[in-house]
Amino acid sequence: MAGKRSKGKKSIVKWIAGAAAVFLLLAAAGFFVQIRDVTVTGNNRCSSEEITRILFPTPKERSLVYCYLKDRFGEHEKIPYVEDYDLVFESPTRVEVIVYEKGIVGYVRYMSSYMYFDKDGIIVDSTNERLEGVPEVTGLEFGHIVLYAPLPVEDSRIFSEILGLTQALYDYEIQAEEIHFGSRNQVTLRLGDIDVELGDSENMNGKIAALHDTLPVLEGQAGTLYLDSYDEAGTSGTYTFKKKDLG
Repeated sequence: MAGKRSKGKKSIVKWIAGAAAVFLLLAAAGFFVQIRDVTVTGNNRCSSEEITRILFPTPKERSLVYCYLKDRFGEHEKIPYVEDYDLVFESPTRVEVIVYEKGIVGYVRYMSSYMYFDKDGIIVDSTNERLEGVPEVTGLEFGHIVLYAPLPVEDSRIFSEILGLTQALYDYEIQAEEIHFGSRNQVTLRLGDIDVELGDSENMNGKIAALHDTLPVLEGQAGTLYLDSYDEAGTSGTYTFKKKDLG
């Protein structure tokens, strides 16, 4: 009886050893399998070529096993404008990179560069190129800027105001070139040849709605529209527009 048990244990040990050997052989073979095809989806700000270059800079990163283990247990790479990404292994040689981009709300000028920041005020990229549809934010006082760190302003609550304003502009399909914060955070928009005085952040959605309704009347004109007198009750039915000579 003892002999049968001993043989049974030896068989189990041999089976485990064999399975481990097969696993190691497959893992070793996997290191030599190279990912050849990379598809990137969900990206608008950063090009597919740039993302592929960052994630797969050398043949080592294209190793199937290395790529899988790094994605599963390692830290993800930092990619401009990207919050996070997922790797989907469609086959041993094909990978899809699903990108989740950060919401860029504006940029500031700093040392001849455009510094783009997200809704939390985090600097996500520094570049010499202007991104279409992203407004410049002026009037903020800040210190030394570090990439991937918060824009060092005195009151970080300003970013929630910027987010609310840019979201309202997006909802009404209004594209502003510049958002300026003056004294006591009084807001002025620049839309081509028209400046819009919005005042403080109170009733901002209503002000942008009024701006949306007024802009068609001002098409082709230049000057300053004063919406700082807007009130939610609608007691101020008309707004002042001071024309400016383009000549």
